[in-house]
Amino acid sequence: MTAIDDASDGAASRAPIAVVGTGTDVGKTVVTAGLTRWLREQGYDTRAIKPAQTGHPPDDDAGFVGEACGNPDAATCPRYLEPALAPRIAAEVAEEALSYDRILEACEREIATTDLPVVEGIGGLRVPLAGDREVIDLVADLEATAVVVTRSGLGTLNHTALTVTALERRGVDVLGIVCNEYAGATLAERTNPAELERMTGCAVETVPPLRDDNTTAADTTPEALAIGVSESLSSSFLERLEGVGT
Repeated sequence: MTAIDDASDGAASRAPIAVVGTGTDVGKTVVTAGLTRWLREQGYDTRAIKPAQTGHPPDDDAGFVGEACGNPDAATCPRYLEPALAPRIAAEVAEEALSYDRILEACEREIATTDLPVVEGIGGLRVPLAGDREVIDLVADLEATAVVVTRSGLGTLNHTALTVTALERRGVDVLGIVCNEYAGATLAERTNPAELERMTGCAVETVPPLRDDNTTAADTTPEALAIGVSESLSSSFLERLEGVGT
């Protein structure tokens, strides 16, 4: 996808940043919130797009990002499903139709009216999305640039390297890897960032745990967590983020 003209004001949108994970519950949503909030603070009309939300209610990743940005219009989700399963399976269980083409078209409509869009993945890349299509198909079809979010501890090398390889085989550029909840408490954690850079050739960022037993309620709001993410990222990573699609 090249830049798309916005007929309403003549502005051009860029191909999106896709925040993808090595699996479920690795921190994609909080990283998406951090990137979206930071880009909006830089003056971009950035909107986060969650292609499909399962487990709703209570799960609402777009709602979390909107709250983190102080504006519900900062994030959108075109399709909600109640079962907390992969989207294709959730739709089957709920006996609802779910079309990959409609998901793709909905994402493209949002991207066309957003000058620097962010698309949040669903689980890992091989999660069944709709029909015979998976999350990785959507990332590739949108011609996105990926940010890979992964765990920091033991076991992350294999999962992360496989994720990067899968993206590269589909022609998806990887902007960088974010090791989430990095505390450096174990030898594996302390050595993983450098080893991931060696294995993948990608720059690696670390985000520390933003919640613990001593964290106050005020420090765990979506806004506070999003700020914590952006403050943890290097200036070089953020500069590359701004340059996506230019």
